[in-house]
Amino acid sequence: MSLIYILVCILLFGFLIAIHEFGHFIVAKSCGVKVNEFSIGMGPLLWHKQGEETQYSLRLLPVGGYCAMEGEDENSSDPRAFGNAAVWKRLLILVAGAAFNFLTGLMIVLILYAGVEQYATTTLSGFMDGFPLQGEEYLMAGDEILAINGRRVLLNGDISTILMLENSETVDVTVRRSGEKRVIEDLPLILREFQVDGETVQRYGLYFTVEQTTPLDRLRIGLYATAGFVRQVFWSFEMLISGTAGLKDLSGPVGIVNTMTEVGQSSPNLVAAAQNILYFGAFVAVNLAVMNLLPLPALDGGRIFFLLLNAVAMALFRRRIPEKFEGAVHLAGLVLLLLLMGVVAVNDIYKIVT
Repeated sequence: MSLIYILVCILLFGFLIAIHEFGHFIVAKSCGVKVNEFSIGMGPLLWHKQGEETQYSLRLLPVGGYCAMEGEDENSSDPRAFGNAAVWKRLLILVAGAAFNFLTGLMIVLILYAGVEQYATTTLSGFMDGFPLQGEEYLMAGDEILAINGRRVLLNGDISTILMLENSETVDVTVRRSGEKRVIEDLPLILREFQVDGETVQRYGLYFTVEQTTPLDRLRIGLYATAGFVRQVFWSFEMLISGTAGLKDLSGPVGIVNTMTEVGQSSPNLVAAAQNILYFGAFVAVNLAVMNLLPLPALDGGRIFFLLLNAVAMALFRRRIPEKFEGAVHLAGLVLLLLLMGVVAVNDIYKIVT
């Protein structure tokens, strides 16, 4: 069974990368840019068909694909080359890959939430026995939690995520009580020991109201969940910068496939496994979208940065940034990215083995 999950996860991961390249492809075609080859998969060629101008290929390794545009990485005299297209067209083409990933993640989430009948709100219904922070000056049943330490709470799951992220003895909690906003400062809302069914467990001690979902609720929850994926990318960077997380906590394709497999195996049945893997796949899709738009060399965001920088330089000074310099920056970024991916892959394998 684990082998099946691994194969499904690899295909899903490859599908997300292929969707990214398809975004570049379809927008490039729409903008009149010549595409020499569009490939599903990488590595040795299994099948190909030559179109009017584009070769459509199927390759051996199901781990992505690529969209090879004329004049993408070199000068070309072809008027339909990528480098000769208008700035706004090149910008659309570069953004399209991430946009398709984001929309894929959003659609998966909306489909999964379409069948949800109940959801936990962010409004308190009560507290576990022995919870010490009850009362007018603390928390009360009926309080709607709006933010923690200034971080907005969109969904119920955000509460535990933000509390773990803050990792503090006290937090400032913004609630809506009787229709008015109120900030409860320095609230020691931490994990405590409680008795549940005769067992000692670590909990925050909060209970929340559960409501029936309407179609509008399902749409809102899906949108908020997707927005939460975006926030988690930036929260992860915040943790790396602050030292809360380190290089050992990063995961690459190997770690992602392993996590997806664990998610599937820990699910109670195949339907739940499929739903959980798809939900995690949506999270990965949105992560790919955000990461690709960061202004880092060798990524789409880095190319967009230089595209906009060149547009400004041409408008102000009638000169472009030397192509050799831009190429060197992207090459250096690619080398560093590959090195980081190698280190992360080794770390992922080490964590799996140990």
